[in-house]
Amino acid sequence: MAFVKINPERPIGTVDRRILSGFTEHLGRCIYSGIFDEGSPLADERGFRKDVVEAVRALRPPVLRWPGGNFASGYHWTDGIGPADSRPRRMELAWRGVEPNRFGTDEFMAFCEAVGAEPYLCLNMGTGTIDEAQAWLEYCNGTTDTEWVRRRRDNGHPGPYKVKYWGLGNEMYGDWQIGQLSAEDYVKEARQLAKVLKLTDPGIELVSCGESGLSDWDATVIDGLAPYVQWHSIHIYTGDDDYWTNVLAPHQTERALRVARSLIEKARYKHQVRHPIHVAYDEWNVWFRDMDGTAGLEEQYNLGDALAVATYLHAFIRHADTVKMANLAQLVNVIAPIVTSPEGLFLQSIYHPLRLFADHLGETALDIAVECDVHDFIPAAKAGPWPNRFADLGPFPVLDAVATRSEAEGKLMLSVINRSPDTDVTAQVSLGDSVRGSRVLVQELNAAGWDTTNSFERPGAVSVAETAMDNPGGGWQHRFPAHSLTVFTVQAETVRG
Repeated sequence: MAFVKINPERPIGTVDRRILSGFTEHLGRCIYSGIFDEGSPLADERGFRKDVVEAVRALRPPVLRWPGGNFASGYHWTDGIGPADSRPRRMELAWRGVEPNRFGTDEFMAFCEAVGAEPYLCLNMGTGTIDEAQAWLEYCNGTTDTEWVRRRRDNGHPGPYKVKYWGLGNEMYGDWQIGQLSAEDYVKEARQLAKVLKLTDPGIELVSCGESGLSDWDATVIDGLAPYVQWHSIHIYTGDDDYWTNVLAPHQTERALRVARSLIEKARYKHQVRHPIHVAYDEWNVWFRDMDGTAGLEEQYNLGDALAVATYLHAFIRHADTVKMANLAQLVNVIAPIVTSPEGLFLQSIYHPLRLFADHLGETALDIAVECDVHDFIPAAKAGPWPNRFADLGPFPVLDAVATRSEAEGKLMLSVINRSPDTDVTAQVSLGDSVRGSRVLVQELNAAGWDTTNSFERPGAVSVAETAMDNPGGGWQHRFPAHSLTVFTVQAETVRG
């Protein structure tokens, strides 16, 4: 028999709900006909899809990143303010389209307010200038009587938006990026930009442009920008047609977070940086089927992909002291948990782990021990776009588990993934010596097979089933079905420590 044991008296970190944040980019149908669909009978008077707002609000994303992504490196924010009918239509080079600019800064701020999220703006360090970035910050946050503050007020927004998070460019290391830079040149430009932004509004938090957390780029950028930034970004996507490779590849995230933490600690020591610097994992997801945008990057996600997404979430919790923000890419239609049509929407398989964690995540990550069978394997030969360099991290336990505690509510959350594609696992669950549960809500995400997908025709093929247990005491025995995610929410009678 397997064992899953929580140690509630040994916290391993403080969980930040910003790990449940999102990302929206002007790409495919994410913005237009996704969150913003003017003229649709499903949209409100501002053009926001009411059904999308409701589905996003249920995920409670603390932060939304915008406008990119690659799109940011060619975006001039002044094209997207003022009367919508007077805004210019521009060639869009990142994804080779036409940008109508009907959704801009003020619309994004209104959408964030509608779904209860804070805005996070990614600056154009491709075709943009320091003056342009400074003006955007002044437009958003300024309170004095200046030209840009007047423009915001004239556009119907008298008060400042108080945007806290500002990204210093997006993926400036990549040859796919407009304005690609070497790490050394990026540091030089980002330092000057950071100085101007901090002079404009000392209260903002800046995000340096990282790569995977594992590269020489990251080492150079962290060392060069540590005195100027509060965050360092990481982007890692995974995905593969091979089931085991797909569900285990997110463990590469944990290596990246360990390395990034060490680089940050080294830089803070070297430069005597007193303020904390955390990782903003501001793009992550399973993405491998449609890479070039010809199908709008509209991945169709199966249950296996949802288990991979849950593994990412587990990784963020295990490294809660390092990663304080994570932004799923993306929110609607484009590699997204929500898919729309002119008639409605359905929720993809990956929506469900996000919703479960939004509902039950506690503020303290707890130590947890798992004893079960392990899966030792060599990743599939490179079938997708991403290198599968994580086999050295194994062997991997078939059951992957994390636990959190909410002191105010007297609750524990235990999340367990059974990653076996064909075998149930029975385990003894222990809450530890200091906890007695009075009631347990059990929510299980599963489907007929790991390759099952949701669709407009079968929106509930991958879904969550709920049961409950009364008076489980200090533990219980549970059978974890094959290819499943099970989230236990325990109402605890006593929680000491």
